Amino acid sequence: MVSVTRTVFGELPSGGGTVEKFQLQSDLLKVDIISWGCTITALEVKDRQGKASDVVLGFAELEGYLQKQPYFGAVVGRVANRIAKGTFTLNGKEYHLATNNGPNSLHGGLKGFDKVLWTPQVLSNGVQFSRISPHGEEGYPGELKVWVTYTLDGGELVVNFRAQASQTTPVSLTNHAYFNLAGQGSPNIYDHEVTIEADAYLPVNETMLPTGDVAPVQGTAFDLRKPVQLGKHLQEFRLGGFDHNFCLKSSKEKHFCARVYHAGSGRVLEVYTTQPGVQFYTGNFLNGTLKGKNGAIYPKHSGFCLETQNWPDAINQPHFPPVLLSPGEEYNHTTWFKFSVA
Repeated sequence: MVSVTRTVFGELPSGGGTVEKFQLQSDLLKVDIISWGCTITALEVKDRQGKASDVVLGFAELEGYLQKQPYFGAVVGRVANRIAKGTFTLNGKEYHLATNNGPNSLHGGLKGFDKVLWTPQVLSNGVQFSRISPHGEEGYPGELKVWVTYTLDGGELVVNFRAQASQTTPVSLTNHAYFNLAGQGSPNIYDHEVTIEADAYLPVNETMLPTGDVAPVQGTAFDLRKPVQLGKHLQEFRLGGFDHNFCLKSSKEKHFCARVYHAGSGRVLEVYTTQPGVQFYTGNFLNGTLKGKNGAIYPKHSGFCLETQNWPDAINQPHFPPVLLSPGEEYNHTTWFKFSVA
């Protein structure tokens, strides 16, 4: 059984509209999602003692989400991750996007899908958000109809993304939740044990953009096919953290992506997806300046993201998985976040 409760979360400034919150609750999970950016604002999971803690970073009030902040819990698009120099060519025409991350365009531009109000519809076991991204929004061609659906099934949060385009356009959608399985507000994620089911990853240049190489993980710091304890692993390889795309199975079917285990609480998060990639990000740019829920501050490495996605800059890398959506086709991807205790 899943209950869905709808409340007002806040009002956007200067008559921008009402942001609503939807609380989905099953016997194992409680998830809060708001209509601003389809943002997951809280996710309560029990530990092995049966004590529930909120395991996602975020804010108690709408104001927190309206300030400059690193996409906590939000859906990002029209294209997740980085596009080189904010440009791409499609059918002989060059498109220019905002460069909002060094020389590159990140997560859909200055006002991506995370910074808009979506239209909600309550379902029996969740909530569906929809919007129409107009032709030319953030520089992208064609009108894009988008649906993001969150449903609960026991200990599993299922996120489905669908889109239809009036003109050929790149599309890659993900959710940018930051997790800490010890509970949000815990100082770091070094005691988390991480596994990622990927034989290859994408090396990046100094602007965090893929170089175009697809490199085997074998014998590198990126071999996470067997569990590694994050803190130890970063030290051992002298890494400042991860912010890399891992290359998953290219099948459109549901496949295992990653597992994170927190020994202290017993909480386990397993991620399954239909996407060809996952950006594993360890909160390297968090710096303790944001005031989160319950007085939490979020220092570097206090949360991790597993952003299932197409590979970054696929629009400019012909050998990466196809990222274009054409009229008459449907973009349809699902990611499963499965919580348990061990």
